[in-house]
Amino acid sequence: MRKYAGFTLVEFAVAMGVTTVALAATMMAFRDATQVNQSVTLNEDITDNMRAGLNMMEQDLIQTATGIPTGGISIPAKAASGACTSGVTNVLRPTLTGSANFPTCNVAMPAIEPGFDLGPNTTDEITMLYQDNSLTLNTWPINLAAGNGAPGTGGGCAGSIALNGSSATFDPKCVVSPSPSGATINAGDLLMFSNANGNTLVNVTSVSWPTVFFAANDPFKLNQTGDPCGTLIQLQNGNACPTTTQGTSYPPTTVIRVSMISYYLDNTSVPGHVELIRRINFNTGQTVGDTLQNLHFTYNFSDGIAVNETAVPTGYSENSIRSVNIFLGAQSDTTSQKTGKVIQTSVQTQVSLRSMAYVNKYH
Repeated sequence: MRKYAGFTLVEFAVAMGVTTVALAATMMAFRDATQVNQSVTLNEDITDNMRAGLNMMEQDLIQTATGIPTGGISIPAKAASGACTSGVTNVLRPTLTGSANFPTCNVAMPAIEPGFDLGPNTTDEITMLYQDNSLTLNTWPINLAAGNGAPGTGGGCAGSIALNGSSATFDPKCVVSPSPSGATINAGDLLMFSNANGNTLVNVTSVSWPTVFFAANDPFKLNQTGDPCGTLIQLQNGNACPTTTQGTSYPPTTVIRVSMISYYLDNTSVPGHVELIRRINFNTGQTVGDTLQNLHFTYNFSDGIAVNETAVPTGYSENSIRSVNIFLGAQSDTTSQKTGKVIQTSVQTQVSLRSMAYVNKYH
């Protein structure tokens, strides 16, 4: 019979073996490439989340203390023993679970306040203050007398402040609301009043323009109406804390809006995700980072001796803080195909505070 060319069984088996090995190598290479790509993607996502939140924190820290008086803003204060001033209660700061006291006996709110272990799972919180320039309130004193060149009634500003500190009325000719950018005074805002007798901070509870109200029992406990210390009454002519005598007038008084910015982690709002929250005053917080794990702050003080402190050490004050060290840790929201574990990473940086970072140690 005529022979036909073809593969023998042995040749076919060898060819199948070679093909199988080549396919296995190709599949393993493809799997490895997929795993590497997933790891790179997870790392990029983590880094993007951390960078977004970190950049926001850096911007706020750089602005910290802008427009805030040296030494902070006067506030009511009362120690547990009642030995500080005649404040009804301590002033509060926002936290994930509600609120917490500012340090006991702080008669002034500083531009920056540490919050060691105030966050969930032994993480930290930080609170900072700076002037909000979106609405210009301090071009003229709220109660400038006529004939002083302001654009208000008779060349003055016909605004007023209630003698009991419960409200303030602006002259619409001196303060335009909404501003050209559309900004207005709203409930929840913080306003700092300043004059020759000092300064104080109040929380707006309602607005019926041109009058804004500072009712008692606000979330911050700033509006301790009738208290002569750390409130609007302290700014009156002839009044000096701790006297209880209510004055009959205010000297020319300016007003600015202040933003209190708090950062902390939220591990409850979205199950399985830890978010970095940026919160303005007691308003609803804004998520600025996701899949985070750790947030810690340490502080360097002006003498260069107290460094990497988690809180304000004895003998120092918040006004001595010169730079803030930030540690932010994050993990992937899914496990790595290669290791079967989540990917973890972290970032650290240092931010020098406005006009407070450099000290002449040789002076």
